[in-house]
Amino acid sequence: MKAVEFSSLHKRYYLAHALRGIDLAVEQGKIVGLLGPNGAGKSTLLRIAAGLAHPTSGTVKVMGKDVTVAATKARIAYVPEVDNFYTWMTVAQALEFEHSMFHDINIDDARSLLSQLKLDLDKKTGSLSRGQRARLKLALAMSRSADLVLMDEPLAGIDPPSRAAILDTIASRYRAGEQAIIISTHEVLESEALFEDVVFLSNGKIALQGQADQLREERGKSLNDIFAEVC
Repeated sequence: MKAVEFSSLHKRYYLAHALRGIDLAVEQGKIVGLLGPNGAGKSTLLRIAAGLAHPTSGTVKVMGKDVTVAATKARIAYVPEVDNFYTWMTVAQALEFEHSMFHDINIDDARSLLSQLKLDLDKKTGSLSRGQRARLKLALAMSRSADLVLMDEPLAGIDPPSRAAILDTIASRYRAGEQAIIISTHEVLESEALFEDVVFLSNGKIALQGQADQLREERGKSLNDIFAEVC
């Protein structure tokens, strides 16, 4: 089954053409790397899949349904690059707030994951480091039963220990065969071991896509080296 499918997708912002005819299908049960430099259209594509932006033309379907709040909200977990936590909330309050919006969060599981990620439930989110806030976003998303998880630059600008914790958590919490995860990043070197399939975006178009291992074998290069070549 297709977790998400984009057909002839275009997105314009005034004079800027962010996406230029994207045709892409992501199968359920895959971790997919959406790779490209800043400005390639990665964030726009994920926001459209999450229902936070609308295409200028073309269509997007999640689990076979048009993206709407009623049909797809409960099936998608979206992790933005920039978080929107209320700084006066504690970590525990942020969890409760998220649960009030997304009832599929397993509270006990989330608390366990927050502990594993060394996040103090009583600490105010406004006092967390950028890496700690990134861990919090991840814990809330990976504690849901969502069919599709969209992560926008989860490694950007954070410290190496937080990067390692995030990558380990994604690998260990991914429900293989039941869930699709799309990770947009330009930090390819550290994350490429996660990806089963990859899509390289450049200037709003797909420059290359395929199975990660097959592309490595065909080109005799790492995904990071392929990224430098095609993007």
